[in-house]
Amino acid sequence: MRPLPLLDRGRTTVEVADLLECHPVTVRAAVHRLEKGGIAGLLDAPRSGRPARLLGLEGRAAPAELLDQSAAEGTTWTVPARCDWLRAERGVEISADWLAELLRRDGFRWKRTRDSLRHKADPVLQQAARAELEDLRPCGRPRTPENAT
Repeated sequence: MRPLPLLDRGRTTVEVADLLECHPVTVRAAVHRLEKGGIAGLLDAPRSGRPARLLGLEGRAAPAELLDQSAAEGTTWTVPARCDWLRAERGVEISADWLAELLRRDGFRWKRTRDSLRHKADPVLQQAARAELEDLRPCGRPRTPENAT
């Protein structure tokens, strides 16, 4: 909803700002832009700087689809590896920090992975190794801090 129809209905700038959940200065700036430039003055002005290279749903969807597909397969990715994939597959040159920020904005979260072979361990072999270690203890005594040396 635009602030001007609300102001025309007799509401104050502070009331309109509360309704639109913005600052009263923002409402006053819209009024001044209308007075100065008419309806065309309310349009967003062009932004300075280079436009982002990874724009739109199609550009942002590619890394997201890759991550969803990889998660289903159990594959993990690093941010630099995803940058390399974007460069090779899509021809998009993007820094790892900026890609991480874009993924964070899209709701992706990650954590550091741990290298572990615990899930591949055979319980039978583990039990045999424990039994062998017990046989190697001197006189079959349990290991305590006193006789550990």
